[in-house]
Amino acid sequence: MAAQRTPGGPKVLWIGAIVVCVAVAGALAYRFWPGSVTEPIDASSPELVALGQRVYAKACASCHGANLEGQANWRIRRADGRLPAPPHDETGHTWHHPDDQLFAVTKFGPAALAGLDDYKSDMPAFEAVLTDHEILAALAYIKSTWPAEIRARQDDISRRNPQN
Repeated sequence: MAAQRTPGGPKVLWIGAIVVCVAVAGALAYRFWPGSVTEPIDASSPELVALGQRVYAKACASCHGANLEGQANWRIRRADGRLPAPPHDETGHTWHHPDDQLFAVTKFGPAALAGLDDYKSDMPAFEAVLTDHEILAALAYIKSTWPAEIRARQDDISRRNPQN
């Protein structure tokens, strides 16, 4: 009786092992990413929110909208393969992410956070443009506009996903 071969054999095992290694490396890189926010973004601070509103108007509104509404069809890739800027109000996905991830994607850009050199995005890294305090302020402003229930849910996400 002839031995049966597993579909794909060792090649499938190697690909699976590589995928697992990349996933673990990405999780570790995100976990120990330099410049991570170390405390919740305080959307209840009037001073921080006021600064954040000015920073947002200067650095973010041109793409994400003056009213945080994002660009039209933000879930559909354009012909160049890039996604339009998403809304930062409660209709978008921003509030689905923990504070640390919001800070990192703003500071380092989505390509660096994803760990993919060929990732294409219109979202720049703001590391050389904004201070950490200005990034925190812009995020505090964004969070301050969310309904209380959404803010509470996002705060819970941040508490359950500590990255420090």
